[in-house]
Amino acid sequence: MKHMLCLALLGLTPLLLNSCGSDADETPPLVGSTQTNAGAAGSAYQKALAADQAGNSKKAAKLYGKMADAYPTAPDAAQARFRQAQLLEQQGEMVAAFDAYSTFVKRYPGSKLYSQALEREKAISQMALDGNVKSGFLLGSKLDTTKLVEMLGKVRDAAPQAASAPKAQFQIGQVYQEKGKAAESIAAYRKVVADWPDSTQAPEAQYRIGMILIEQAKRGNQDTGNLDRAREALEDYLSLYPNGARAGAAKSQISQLNQQDVQRSLDVANFYKRKGDHESARFYYREVLKKHGSGPLHDQAQAGLKSLSSAE
Repeated sequence: MKHMLCLALLGLTPLLLNSCGSDADETPPLVGSTQTNAGAAGSAYQKALAADQAGNSKKAAKLYGKMADAYPTAPDAAQARFRQAQLLEQQGEMVAAFDAYSTFVKRYPGSKLYSQALEREKAISQMALDGNVKSGFLLGSKLDTTKLVEMLGKVRDAAPQAASAPKAQFQIGQVYQEKGKAAESIAAYRKVVADWPDSTQAPEAQYRIGMILIEQAKRGNQDTGNLDRAREALEDYLSLYPNGARAGAAKSQISQLNQQDVQRSLDVANFYKRKGDHESARFYYREVLKKHGSGPLHDQAQAGLKSLSSAE
């Protein structure tokens, strides 16, 4: 039916013929690809430029943003987005400026302004990390953890092969660590080691994993598995970075963990001895002797074994 109608309309107007094509022909053109859109984009950009040149920076930033949102593929869109970010930064709207730079970096990697936008994105995220960027929702308040992590994540993802990527990921770990979010900080540090093992941040990230687990144990979560994971993290540090700046500290921490492990076995042995369970007490005293060839703990375990023998 549609085919017959089109035949009947042949010879009328080109406009009517446009409706007779395939579904692909009916697909709307990309924004900025038609002469109408190009004219509208140019007009929108000129309005923003006029406000900018008149010194009305707030109005200009708003108009630049609207133009870039409406016509992202227009010839002037990249310049409009970049100028919007610049003006917002000049006005002290640092979070909004960061978001504008981030949008620019994501959409216009081929622009001659790309490197400059990327540097400003990194600079603002560092300012936020240092506590020098305030939230727009509450006067004088620092950015919350979620927004700060989001900003650092965008810096990381903007150039994943650059040195800024592992640095930003490490900073995410720092943010979580400072907030006492152990699981999140450990996961962030592990990503540094896994994705950028040769970065300058990776050794410190691996060391911090062990130290966070030790800190958790000090706060009361002293299960054997948790302490074992701390030891494994520090041993991994020595295996991956034997000449690292933290190698000596890692060895010292491992030694202390081993000491704690032996002390724990001795405490368990003494507990069973008091309960009258001599078989279990002997097992743990012998565990101490196996782990410690000499020293005070070794001597205490030996004395405990002798006292069990004499008691029988």
